[in-house]
Amino acid sequence: MSAADAAKAMGWDQTHLSRVHRGQYRISADNVRKLCQLIGVDDEAAVEEVARVAEKPLGGGWWAPYAGRIGQAYHDFIELEAEAKAIRIHHPVVVPAPLQSAGYVREILTRAANNLTAERAEMLVSIRMARQEILTRDERPAKLHALVPEPALHAQFDSGPAVMRDQIRKLIDATEMPNVTLQLVPLTAHPAFVTKGPLTLLSFRHPWVPVGSLDNPMGGTHTEEPEAVSWMEEEFDLISSIALPVDESRERLKKYLEGLYA
Repeated sequence: MSAADAAKAMGWDQTHLSRVHRGQYRISADNVRKLCQLIGVDDEAAVEEVARVAEKPLGGGWWAPYAGRIGQAYHDFIELEAEAKAIRIHHPVVVPAPLQSAGYVREILTRAANNLTAERAEMLVSIRMARQEILTRDERPAKLHALVPEPALHAQFDSGPAVMRDQIRKLIDATEMPNVTLQLVPLTAHPAFVTKGPLTLLSFRHPWVPVGSLDNPMGGTHTEEPEAVSWMEEEFDLISSIALPVDESRERLKKYLEGLYA
């Protein structure tokens, strides 16, 4: 069906339809269903998911008040993360964000930037903690597969060993969650596996395509380009293949807690 015929069937002019396509005009859930029926889309699950999103209020979510107070890339990532049904994340240096304790986050933030005020630091800590709600929410908690670098467990902080003890306890607790898969990337891992940089893969409900994100201080670079996402998926699977199994990772975390940091 041509755009002109589709617009006419909807009772719109062609400019209106074009702006709907580009996301410049909102569309109701009923009109999503009607338009999809007119153009022959028979994937009912996909249509209903698009209709659901069409009805969502603009600027919604707990992160909305932070618009303009944090970088746009970071704001975009938070919104993507909140919608994800599954997350795969690897960071070669630090504990991945969804599993960080408040004390660990605070140490990283306050030591990484000299010009960070106490007020802004606490705002960023609050944001990091709020993001973790995706794992414990009542409706459709996200599945997380996290690759945690063992060297991160050797970090030492000026405020004392309690920070790392609390962090390790949080990791152990995470291993007991049914929607979390945690693997330690061992100290003995070949450098080739841990020099690719931090990456996050976000999967969504059908029909949305997956998104890959490469972490950086500006909030990350996000892409849904198939070749880039496929490359990141291959890298994640490769690192996962040399990481410790889940049970062995849990036992090693317990040894850290009972031995090195007792």
